Amino acid sequence: MLSDKLGHRLDTYLYPPFKKIFGEWGDPNLFTLLGFFSTLAASWLILKGFWLSAGLAIILSGLFDLLDGVIARNLGKATIFGSFFDSVMDRYSDLLLLLALTIHYLKEGDSGLVILTSVVAIGIALIPYVRAKAESLKISCHVGLMERAERIILLSLGALLNWMEPVLWILAVLTHFTVLHRIYYVWNKIRNPNIEMRNKF
Repeated sequence: MLSDKLGHRLDTYLYPPFKKIFGEWGDPNLFTLLGFFSTLAASWLILKGFWLSAGLAIILSGLFDLLDGVIARNLGKATIFGSFFDSVMDRYSDLLLLLALTIHYLKEGDSGLVILTSVVAIGIALIPYVRAKAESLKISCHVGLMERAERIILLSLGALLNWMEPVLWILAVLTHFTVLHRIYYVWNKIRNPNIEMRNKF
């Protein structure tokens, strides 16, 4: 949702300072990896109970995730493999954070939060899967509240403010709502293939 609203508008703000520091140098895949390693650091910090530092690491991973796209677009380095690699690393990053939370709650002996985190993990895994499946049917599917930007913001706030439990409840509800929204959207598009064309007139 946020990514759709902002689109590439952030390029105007993010690319000039990047260019001032690095010039024409930049490998989008390197920044994708830096985002992944930032998530690894955040996961380790969660396991150690360093919530504030974990929140900052999650924010850093989100920044790298933004920059890989900015660099690819502005330096003409967007590739099919780069898009694929970014998507795969994003899934690893999402699920590693939730694995760290699951292990943390297991160590705390809180079975309720272990189950809640698992429910969130299912929702987060299904959101991009539904989109990818829709796109395999030639249907663009970007609808829904809980795309990756929103999830990163919520998880970072949960860590920074030590509000992870309420954040997990929000994610548990809204990730699955997003999945159902996308299922309905695809069903409606298949049932009414000319709906967009009708809305134009």
